[in-house]
Amino acid sequence: MNRRSILWSAVSALGAALGGSSAKAATEAGAGNKLKVVYHLSDAEKVNFVLGNIQNHIDGVGGPQHVTIALVIHGPALKAFHRAQANPDLGKRVGDFSRDGVELAACANTMKAQNVTLTGLLPGFVSAEKGGVVRLAELQSQGYLYLRP
Repeated sequence: MNRRSILWSAVSALGAALGGSSAKAATEAGAGNKLKVVYHLSDAEKVNFVLGNIQNHIDGVGGPQHVTIALVIHGPALKAFHRAQANPDLGKRVGDFSRDGVELAACANTMKAQNVTLTGLLPGFVSAEKGGVVRLAELQSQGYLYLRP
């Protein structure tokens, strides 16, 4: 057997071992541990897209009891959630997410810059007191998977 064949065999065996452990981890996560996912939203033009992704995620796993989701919003996207400006459909979606246990975190720095308080946002929001990006890092350090659609 030449060196290339030996190397190829070793790489193939390693790949099979890693693939098996990934499949095992996915099975174990589905069996008892809920996935924890944080969605990051800052682009105003992506508000409906991200909310649609979250709903698809909840539906795809069989309901909110099977996943823990947080949505952290900062920057221009937060304006869409101002109570005075939000369209009724958006308000309904946010209310549904809040009832389903989705954490809706608004960046305190963005709130200050936009001169809005929690009472000026749609119901269900909490303040990310240290800032949106800090909240994202905190959640990731707690094992949340990071998604920025």
